[in-house]
This record gives sequence, C-alpha cells and structure tokens, in this order.
Amino acid sequence: MDIDTYEDFEEIRVRDVYIVDVFTDPTPVVLLEDLQGNMLPIYIGHLEALSIGNVIKNISPPRPLAHDLILTIFERLDIKIEGVLIDEKVDKIYYARLLIKKDNTVMQFDARPSDCIALALRVGAPIRVKKKVLESSEVEMSRLEGAQVINIFG
Repeated sequence: MDIDTYEDFEEIRVRDVYIVDVFTDPTPVVLLEDLQGNMLPIYIGHLEALSIGNVIKNISPPRPLAHDLILTIFERLDIKIEGVLIDEKVDKIYYARLLIKKDNTVMQFDARPSDCIALALRVGAPIRVKKKVLESSEVEMSRLEGAQVINIFG
C-alpha cells in the first residue's frame, strides 16, 4: 500500500476512554469518533486505557509510562511519528500500523491500535481508520446510551 494516499481512510478523533460493563466484567474501551458523529469502540487493556486517558486529561504521571519511554527513545534517535492506520478487523480484533519517519524514510510497524493511539495522541499525529472497517464497526451514540459506560477519569 502506498502510504501517501489515504483515500480509503477517514481521519478520526479519540472521544474518550471508558469502562464498559461487559457481562459484569468491567472492560476499558477507547471510543473513536468520525466526522459524522459515529462511534467506533475498541476494547483495550487497562494499562493502555490509563496511558490514553492520561494524554486526554493532560495528566503527567510521576514516572514515564511505556509510551512515554518509546517517545523519548524516538526523539533521541530523531524518529517522528507520522500517523496511525487502523486498517483491518478480523474476528472482532482490530489491526493497526504505526507510521514512523527517519531520514526521509517512512516505515510501517504492525501494532495494537491501543498502543498506536497512545503514541499518536502524545505527538498530535493523525489517526486514520479504513473506511470499510469504520463502516462495519461503527455504532451510533444512541446505541451506547443504554450501556453502563463510566468515564474512568471523572
């Protein structure tokens, strides 16, 4: 895939991180939103939820989290995060690629969407979702209103 063309992708924003009661098991969810207001929930781990939530709420932990460490390493190696592509969903699992740039060369790395999102948010890099993945996964906010959704950061 030519990463210079994004016509098959839509840029989204991260709305927030929530805890959703899934069969009485509290599960973190990062909620992505497209320009039309449709929501794309991606279930993530607790540590990733904390990392993403810290960025959204502008909270600096006393010690760097793993994503902060990665960015420090990238800075010292003169590597720039170009963006994130969430481009596949197989058996309810989302797949993403982190795009980084070093010496005018853009490289792609397979990664979990939650890690990509945590890194992209820290540097303001765009997060894009393949349109067909977004269309097959999006939910309208009205469908989430009846769910037990709790913002973990207040």
